[in-house]
Amino acid sequence: MKKVVFSIVFFMMLLGLNAQQGLKLGYVDTDYILSNIPEYKAAEKELDKVSVDWQKEVEAKYSEIDKLYKSYQADAILLTDEMKKKRENEIINKEKEAKDLQKQHFGVEGDLFKKRQELVKPIQDKVFSAIKAIAEKSGLGMILDKSGQVAILYANSKYDKSDDVLVYLGYKK
Repeated sequence: MKKVVFSIVFFMMLLGLNAQQGLKLGYVDTDYILSNIPEYKAAEKELDKVSVDWQKEVEAKYSEIDKLYKSYQADAILLTDEMKKKRENEIINKEKEAKDLQKQHFGVEGDLFKKRQELVKPIQDKVFSAIKAIAEKSGLGMILDKSGQVAILYANSKYDKSDDVLVYLGYKK
């Protein structure tokens, strides 16, 4: 809710700034741009394939754990306490391995993230460089992205009023 209110206030301020100072705005749709770049489509396809392969690998681990657990349940009445403990530890270790593998592939800094950085980031960097060049060539003060959540992709620093706000509030001279 706060984001929506902030976005509305921000755009109202931009419109006021635009009217007062002749700020020229532009916008792009990065989803549309990226969907029309063959290299990006190929990168996404490769990421999907790698993701599916890794997911199958993780699922195979969990399937193995499920078999071990069912076997343990079936044999539990015949096992000594020591044998039960050994089998339980084996299952626990396999679960830890599966979770570690899942985290390795799909975690915040995991293999999928790294692969995405490797394949997609250069394309995104090229797009953002083009956006900046077009904004500067067209004399635009700001370029917004309409594809997802509102984002400013380029902003001419001469329109930055952050210091003015700090001076007004008395935090800066």
